[in-house]
Amino acid sequence: MRHFVLAIATTALLGSAAHADSVNIAVAANFTDAANEIAAAFAQASDHEAILSFGATGQFYTQITQGAPFEILLAADDVRPAQSVEEGYGVDGTVFTYAIGQLVLYSSEEGKVIGAETLEAGDFQQIAIANPETAPYGKAAIETMEALGVYETLRPKIVQGQNIGQAYQFVETGNAEVGFVALGQVSQTDAGSRWLVPQENYEPIRQDAVLLKTGEDNPAAEAFLEFLKGDEATAIIEKYGYALDR
Repeated sequence: MRHFVLAIATTALLGSAAHADSVNIAVAANFTDAANEIAAAFAQASDHEAILSFGATGQFYTQITQGAPFEILLAADDVRPAQSVEEGYGVDGTVFTYAIGQLVLYSSEEGKVIGAETLEAGDFQQIAIANPETAPYGKAAIETMEALGVYETLRPKIVQGQNIGQAYQFVETGNAEVGFVALGQVSQTDAGSRWLVPQENYEPIRQDAVLLKTGEDNPAAEAFLEFLKGDEATAIIEKYGYALDR
């Protein structure tokens, strides 16, 4: 009888876990490390699971308009979330800024990057950026080079990644000596060399979140967005080098 009771209890526990909800989230590539840590904390704090996909915000938005089953968009800009509401894909009243990104000129080589003068000297064969048409960090990179008056000189040396994650990989693997990446991608290491680009050189990278219509009736989607606004998640966001909209 004891074994029978134990089996029933185990089945009940498994049944309870099986009823936990999940939410599919499209996440801007720059936010990969922070999002993974937030998702793990969310799973511990709730009965829900956040299933994350990473990529360029512009590409994600195109997929959303074509019926991709994402329920939340964590964008790298403040344009697509607002656009999603206007075009009927996002839920009105759910848009908020979850992080403000910071742009970094980075090299995996010690001493390679020392500041704006690294760009002005142009002592490198290739500089990596994210696609400025689809990735806000790529757009910010172009704005920075234009502000410093070096864009036309450096344009032949630019190699584009599909998103900021790929741009970072180009630099990390040495395929590009330097590159513009997100501070969140390099905030947890002292390796290489970097220059935190002053905000005056590019438009603020306000990263907004939005609940999509596909997730409107999903309790896990609502719970994740509330968790993202809470103290535990915002501490992780700041840890990875993002500013908060306060």
